[in-house]
Amino acid sequence: MNDKPELTISVHPTTASIPSDTWNALASRGGKKPGNPFLNHAFFLALEESGCATGATGWQPQHLLISREDEPIGLMPMFLKSHSMGEYVFDQAWADAIERAGGNYYPKLQSSVPFTPASAPKLLTRDGSADTQTLLLQASEALAERLGASSVHATFVTGDEEAIAASTNWLVRHDTQFHWTNDGFETFDDFLETLQSRKRKAIRRERRDALIDGIVCEWFTGSDLTEARWDAFYKFYMDTGARKWGRPYLNREFFSRVTETMADSVVLMLARDGDEYIAGALNFVGDDTLYGRNWGAVRDVPFLHFELCYYQAIDFAIAHRLKRVEAGAQGQHKLARGYAPAVTRSIHHIVHPGLRRAVSEYLEDERKYVDLQNQELADYTPFRKG
Repeated sequence: MNDKPELTISVHPTTASIPSDTWNALASRGGKKPGNPFLNHAFFLALEESGCATGATGWQPQHLLISREDEPIGLMPMFLKSHSMGEYVFDQAWADAIERAGGNYYPKLQSSVPFTPASAPKLLTRDGSADTQTLLLQASEALAERLGASSVHATFVTGDEEAIAASTNWLVRHDTQFHWTNDGFETFDDFLETLQSRKRKAIRRERRDALIDGIVCEWFTGSDLTEARWDAFYKFYMDTGARKWGRPYLNREFFSRVTETMADSVVLMLARDGDEYIAGALNFVGDDTLYGRNWGAVRDVPFLHFELCYYQAIDFAIAHRLKRVEAGAQGQHKLARGYAPAVTRSIHHIVHPGLRRAVSEYLEDERKYVDLQNQELADYTPFRKG
């Protein structure tokens, strides 16, 4: 007689097919709302129902849900992808290598928050069970085999997830972001006092020059996120994004939808000159972290980007007693503004043995480089020594 509880694994081609209560309970380990806003069911649903992350854009949901005797115990947000755009962990060279050898890299399976380079768990369980997380990894491997996918990738994962994946023979990749840490500061000046004198002076000068001629910065969240303010921000977002990336990933509808369902997790910072908004930065706020996401401007004002995206974010974090500001992907220029290097992690299962071997060797060297680079970058932080 088999007394083991029966496990079932289901694949969901839409976010809506998983009840929000089920999703959020797994993403918050039994709570009602995830501490990380990007894990919220409402965030994924807004991306999907606005048309930003769907099969038509190369992001076909394939969310994995594991249940034990009809009780959901594990979730791995997953997408079947036909490209590598919008991920911020770059694997195009891997795709080129296998395709030059006559193979196919796409489709691949991607576990991530679309268009969002912020670390957050991807192996979601109600109780933090390592066994259930391992089952999710195994289920994703089986799904890749069934769909004929070349690989499975989970990007911006946690350190614990990295360790579990490495123990199951997945490949591990590291990269660097720059995060600001709140050491119990009461004011921005308290933070500045931890910096070297010339760095303090440089930041004060940048803030003064950014707000020259009466430009002011305003914060909006909750019911203050009006359609008119979103219209203004979207103009900045499209103008800057089109010049930088060709075509921004988010459409206008997404911002309205995310406001309808999680407005208190959104912080929109706008720069105003008189009656005209000229620039904006979009942030999301979690239990202890402010996440900078998108920026745009229609006027070139020196240092206004730094003011809206970095200094205003620090001001907000201090005012709301948040522990951290994560200001998005890449950008060593953040170092001089008090943001320190932090490791980001991704995990990878590659089916083709030859490609797996080559990528494994590459990643081993890359991790050593990232580790050495971060040690060197830490020596160049603007903080006073000792």
